[in-house]
Amino acid sequence: MDRAKVLANAKRIVVKIGSRVITSSKNELDSSLINALVKDIEALYRKKHQILIVTSGAIVAGLKDLKLGSRPTDLPLKQAASAVGQVKLMHSYVTAFKKYDIPVAQILLTQEDLHNGKRYLNAKNTLRRLLDKGVIPIINENDTVAVEEIKFGDNDTLSALVSLMMDVDLLTILTNTDGLYTDIPCDNKRAEFVPYVKKITPAIEKMAKAKGDGAGGMETKIKAAKMLTQSGIPVVIANGREKQILNKIISGKEIGTFFAAIEKKKK
Repeated sequence: MDRAKVLANAKRIVVKIGSRVITSSKNELDSSLINALVKDIEALYRKKHQILIVTSGAIVAGLKDLKLGSRPTDLPLKQAASAVGQVKLMHSYVTAFKKYDIPVAQILLTQEDLHNGKRYLNAKNTLRRLLDKGVIPIINENDTVAVEEIKFGDNDTLSALVSLMMDVDLLTILTNTDGLYTDIPCDNKRAEFVPYVKKITPAIEKMAKAKGDGAGGMETKIKAAKMLTQSGIPVVIANGREKQILNKIISGKEIGTFFAAIEKKKK
């Protein structure tokens, strides 16, 4: 598969942003990081790409106001942190996009929204209409009310399900690593970067079992990539803290790990 050609033709894109991409070491939202990502997205938006954002970070954003030093393990406290943090998270995105006069919309989803036929169709139609109107949807799991989402869910899976629902051309998963490695680089100096994955095999899945940041680490990202590539949608996992990462990806630069679609996308 011609990576550069595939990425150049990607017009509708889901951008999944991990919590570690937009938060500081002090467990606070970092406006400079958010602004840099928004500027990167704005450049694609002006080129007529349709962008949907799936963002993490609500729970982390709520820690300071609840006087918590770290991510809580208590479920009701997680929900409380998410409720407080979601407001701050959206405010940060709204403020950043407003500089470019780009409207955004908040969409909070649960597993039931994506598995109940009527609710699935409603969500899909709403997202389509927003894109048609030039609005960028900013999507997150509804952690505050969906117990299962906090206990078992993750935004890597959510981004894959949204990608399937919206029949996108590409999913980019932005994290705090450069992509997939054969092992954890900081633990194993012999770990090698994997720039291209033709097919997700058991050997690739084994590489992903190494621990990482976020709700699911690399393992959930590979599961998301497998789900999409089997449905004809390519995936890129890349470092969201690198400047202009999205435009570099779309321009075809050898950056991040590219997962080729193993089936032709059905139109």
